Amino acid sequence: MGPKTRILDATMLVFRRHGFRRSSIEQVAEAAGLTRQALYHHFESKEALFRAVIERVHESAIAAEETAVAEAETAGGNLGDILAAGMTARMSTMIASLDGSPHLEELYSEHLVHARDLYQTYAARYAERMVATISRTVRKHQLALPQELSPAEFARLVEMSVYASKSQYPAMQPADAFLKDMAIMVRTLCAGALQKSSPKSQKPLIKKAAIRAKPTRSKIGGRP
Repeated sequence: MGPKTRILDATMLVFRRHGFRRSSIEQVAEAAGLTRQALYHHFESKEALFRAVIERVHESAIAAEETAVAEAETAGGNLGDILAAGMTARMSTMIASLDGSPHLEELYSEHLVHARDLYQTYAARYAERMVATISRTVRKHQLALPQELSPAEFARLVEMSVYASKSQYPAMQPADAFLKDMAIMVRTLCAGALQKSSPKSQKPLIKKAAIRAKPTRSKIGGRP
């Protein structure tokens, strides 16, 4: 294990125990088994440490989401299965990173204060991946999204459903209830995506309708 990994492991441990405001460089250095000067060689401040662990959590969440989506696709899941699996993996990874901390709400709020740019960057990356997943699944299963929404518009609604779930569960706790309700909301949205009718199945109906509509010779003045 390299010194940077050891420092980030120690940083996460300290922040979980003490929250952001009561944590210090000295506590992190002690937990990492380093001197304060050695730690400063890698990170210039407590805020820099905090940003580094936030970035690490997001990268882990992206990797977990991609793995879950790939597994659901390989298993032949529908759109709801695939998106619910991906979102559950993403949020579970984030929750696990701070599991057991009595300072969850403080850490989440400080996240937006000290790393809002990271939050926005990763929000865009999550959205980009979800749009790609929806587009791929729609093509594969020949789906029509509800209200003729584009994959990007539908992805935005899915993300909004996650934020709605968060509003009912401060700091995403209790985690099991939050994840369950979030998955239900995602699946409910996806239930509106229906399989497109194939042109082959429509062709005989069109021919039949045309035959019925064809006027007889007697009605147009011809001989019976």
